[in-house]
Amino acid sequence: MPTSDHSDLLLPSEPGQRALARELYALAAEQPIISPHGHVDPALLAEDRPFPDPAQLLIVPDHYLTRMLLSQGVPPARLGVPTRDGSPVETDGRVIWRRFAAHWHLFRGTPSRLWLEQTFRTVFGVHTPFGPATADTLYDEIAARLAEPDFRPRALFERFGIEVLATTESPLDDLGQHAKLAADGWGGPGGRVVTTFRPDDVVDMEFEGWATNVDRLGALAGEDTGTYTGYLAALRVRRAAFIAAGATSSDHGHPTARTLDLTPAEAERLYDRGRRGEADAADAEAFRAHMLVEFARMSLDDGLVMQLHPGAVRNHNRWLHARHGRDVGGDVPQATEYVHALAPLLERHGNDPRLRVVLYTLDEDTFTRELAPLAGGYAALLLGAPWWFLDSPEVLRRFREAVTESAGFYNTTGFVDDTRAFCSIPVRHDVARRVDAGFLARLVAEDRLPMDEAAETIVDLAYRLPKRVFNFGKGE
Repeated sequence: MPTSDHSDLLLPSEPGQRALARELYALAAEQPIISPHGHVDPALLAEDRPFPDPAQLLIVPDHYLTRMLLSQGVPPARLGVPTRDGSPVETDGRVIWRRFAAHWHLFRGTPSRLWLEQTFRTVFGVHTPFGPATADTLYDEIAARLAEPDFRPRALFERFGIEVLATTESPLDDLGQHAKLAADGWGGPGGRVVTTFRPDDVVDMEFEGWATNVDRLGALAGEDTGTYTGYLAALRVRRAAFIAAGATSSDHGHPTARTLDLTPAEAERLYDRGRRGEADAADAEAFRAHMLVEFARMSLDDGLVMQLHPGAVRNHNRWLHARHGRDVGGDVPQATEYVHALAPLLERHGNDPRLRVVLYTLDEDTFTRELAPLAGGYAALLLGAPWWFLDSPEVLRRFREAVTESAGFYNTTGFVDDTRAFCSIPVRHDVARRVDAGFLARLVAEDRLPMDEAAETIVDLAYRLPKRVFNFGKGE
C-alpha cells in the first residue's frame, strides 16, 4: 500500500540519488507485504469486529507510546492500560486521546511520531496536524472512519496489501482463533494468517508459573512432562499442531544468545531440578541454552525456521510489571555476545543448509563485529531486521551500511515488523522500503551497483527474500 502525500519521505536529499531512489522505491511500493513475525492478536482477524475508539486502537496497547509518557510522569493507568489487579484505569477514549495529545511534543524526532503520523495520513486519510488544539478533530475523523465497513480488520488487511501475516502464540494456546481463520479460508497451511511457535513460557525456568505451564503442556499434548523425555515429546506434538495451523517458524525470546549442547543425562538433571523447584539462575540459563540446540534439532526434523530474539532484560521496571504485567514498556536492552554464545549450536548445525536460524539483536554494536561475519560464514544463519528499540530509519540505514560488506543482502531476511499495532504494519514496511531505496540509490550513484541489479535487489528485499526465508509459497 503506497503511503502518503509526502512522496520523498526518507529518500536522500541529494538530487541525483533522490531521483534514483524514487525509481527504486516505486518498485518496492507495489510489492505485497510479507509480515513473517509479529504480535497481532489473531482474534482481531478471526472475529473481524469493528475496531474500538481511536484511543483504544492506537494508544492504549502501544507501549512505545505509553512508556514515553511514563518517563515524563504520566502513569499508564491514566492512558487506559489495564492493571493486573483490576484496579480502575481511565476508560474514556476521548480523555485518553486528549491526554496523549497534550504530550505530543515528547515524540519529536522519534519513529513513533513518524509511524503515527503516517498512519493518520495513509490508513485513515486524516491530514490535519496532530496536537492539543486539534486532538478532538482527529479523534472524530478517525472514529468516523472506524464506523465504516471498509475499516474492519479484514478489509484493512486487503487494502494494506498483506499477503501473509504471522502471529505468535505459546504452545499452551489451543489455536482456536487460527482454526476459525482456517474455517473462513484465511488460515491454515499456505493461508494469509498463520501462527508462530513461541515456547518461552515452557522453556524458561524463570518464567512465572513455569512448572505449572509444563504440566499444562503435557496435558494439552497428551504426554507425561514429569520426565524430560516426555517434555521433549510434548514439544514435538505441539510443534506439529502449530505446523498444521500454518506455522512455518518458531521464535525464541531468550535473555542471551547462549547455546549449550548437553548430553541427554545432563539436560535431564537440569530439568528435574527445575521441576522440583531447586533450579537457580545458572541452571535456568543453562537449560535455555541447551533447548536452543534441541530446537535446532527439531527444526531439522520438521522444517520450522528458527528465530532467536535475545538481549532484552524483561520487566526491568519492576513497579510497571507489578502494576500492569508483561509487555507494557518495562523492558530494556542489554549488551549481547554472539560469537562464543552461538558456537555450540553452530558447531553442531551451522553448516547444514536445511536449518535456518534468523538472528535478531538489540545491541547495534554487534552488527559489524559479530553478526555480519557470522551470517556471512554459516549456511544456517541469517540476519533479521533491526527490531524493537532499533527499528528506526536511522538504525535501518546503519544496519545496511554495517552488514552488507560482510553478509551481503542475501544473508538477511528483508523487513520484519514485529508489531502488535495492526494499523502500523503498512507504514513500517514502507519506511523500510524507503530506507533500502536510499541505500541502493547511493550504491548506484557511486557506480558500485548497476541500476538493473539495484532494481532486482529492492524487490528481493521487500518481497522475495522474506517469502523464501520463511517458507511462504513453497513451490512457486
